[in-house]
Amino acid sequence: MRKRIPTPQGNYAATLDAIQQLVQETWDELGIMTSIGFGTPGAMSKATGLLKNSNSTCLNGKPLVQDLEQRLGKPVRISNDADCFALSEATDGAAAGAGIVFGVILGTGVGAGVIVQGRPLSGPNAIAGEWGHNPLPWPNDDERPGLHCYCGQTGCIETFLSGPGLSRSHFNATGNQLPAVDIAKNADLGDEDCERSLLIYEHRLARALAHVINILDPDVIVLGGGLSNCLRLYDKVPKLWGKYVFSDRVDTLLVPPKYGDSSGVRGAAWLWGNHEG
Repeated sequence: MRKRIPTPQGNYAATLDAIQQLVQETWDELGIMTSIGFGTPGAMSKATGLLKNSNSTCLNGKPLVQDLEQRLGKPVRISNDADCFALSEATDGAAAGAGIVFGVILGTGVGAGVIVQGRPLSGPNAIAGEWGHNPLPWPNDDERPGLHCYCGQTGCIETFLSGPGLSRSHFNATGNQLPAVDIAKNADLGDEDCERSLLIYEHRLARALAHVINILDPDVIVLGGGLSNCLRLYDKVPKLWGKYVFSDRVDTLLVPPKYGDSSGVRGAAWLWGNHEG
C-alpha cells in the first residue's frame, strides 16, 4: 500500500501530526502494528540526539526520534533520506550486488547516501554522503563565489544542482521562471534557452560527480529525486566527467533508480533488516 500527503511547511508539530496520521492509517488498514522506519533530510546528531542539517529547517534541533516514539508507542528507526534511497537501490534495485554505491538525490536539495558491501556508511559525524554542502569543483569565473546556502557557506553544490538551483540559473540567463522539470522537458522539445541551461547543468553535475569518483571510486552512482527522470543525464554526464577523473578510464556506472521516488521509503523499511539503523 502507498499513501502520500503534502509535507506541512515550517511547522514541526504539524509534521509530527502528519506522520502519526499516516502510520495510524497504515496500521488500521493492515490490521497490525508494523515496525516503523523513517527517512528524513539531515541526520541525528550523535552529540545531542537532536536532528541536524535538515533543509526542512523546522526539524533542526528537535528530538525527532523521541517525539515519534512517544506519539506512536513503538521504537522507530530513522536515517537520512538519501541513505534510505541508496540502501534500497543497493539492496535490490538498480545497484544490487555492487560493492560501493553512491545514491544521489537531485531534488529540492542535493544529498547522497553511501553503501559499502550492502551496509550504509554513516561516519563518526553522521554526515557521510553530504556532497551537496561542498563547493562546486573546478568552478568557472561566473560560478564564483556562488550563492549563499542555508548551511551558512557559499557556492555549495546544492545551490547549483538542486531543482531550485537549475530554475534559478535558467531565470538568471533568460528572465524566464520555469520549474526544473519543465526546463528538462522543453530542452527535449527543442527549446534553445532550455537546452543551454541543461547543458550547463550537465557540465556542473559531471564535475561534481567526478569529485566523488576521485574520493570514493564507487562501482555505481544511482540518481534519485525529480531530476533523475531526465534520461539524457545518464548518457551525457559520463561523457563529460572523464576530463576530471584521475584515471585513464572511468568504469563507474551512472544509472536511474529501479524504484523511483518509492526508494526512500523502501530503504526506510530496510532499516529493520540486516542493516544499521
